[in-house]
Amino acid sequence: MAMHRTKIWLLKALIHIAALPVAVYYYYLAISDQFGADPVEAIIHFTGIGALNLLLITLAVSPVARYFIQPWLLNVRRLLGLYAAFYALLHVANFFLFELQLDFGLFIGEVIERPYITVGMVAFVLIAALAITSWSRIRRKMGRSWQKLHNYNYLLTALVTIHFYWSVKSELIEPSIYILVLLVLLSFRQRKFKPWLKALKSLSFARLLSRKT
Repeated sequence: MAMHRTKIWLLKALIHIAALPVAVYYYYLAISDQFGADPVEAIIHFTGIGALNLLLITLAVSPVARYFIQPWLLNVRRLLGLYAAFYALLHVANFFLFELQLDFGLFIGEVIERPYITVGMVAFVLIAALAITSWSRIRRKMGRSWQKLHNYNYLLTALVTIHFYWSVKSELIEPSIYILVLLVLLSFRQRKFKPWLKALKSLSFARLLSRKT
């Protein structure tokens, strides 16, 4: 048990070290105009991909813990999820501050008129709700409804993946790889969302992917 606590502490420390200094470093590059030809687009992309990567890693924890019989790994899921929410917040803030110059009316217009931004904002609302309710006190107060809410993590990750796919103007290899990784991770949880799969039969995933803007 003590060994597991040590492993958990070390892994959490590694997550902190990987997530925070990297973000600070890339913001430094963007501010000092060393982050490619378009630093604004680069930092928006970096934070969005960071959020997606963390969401996928969070989904990977359970199957990895089960396959390698390492249940202590489950203790880092909340931290990974919180960092995913943190990167998502940076992503939206970057878009609003740097791309739209704090123009709230333009922001609302973009959300309404551009499907990929609409999907992205729905995902952001979901990840914010999951982050807020991840604290132990709120979890206890919510009771059984907490697990129902956090099952939306699967939908959230799918929406973020679709948001990324739609946002790409060309070169679809990278977002297609993310879609494949997502499908593999979701395949480990078929029993959990069979009711969702039945409901989604009327809404083709291929049709979703074809509605790029």
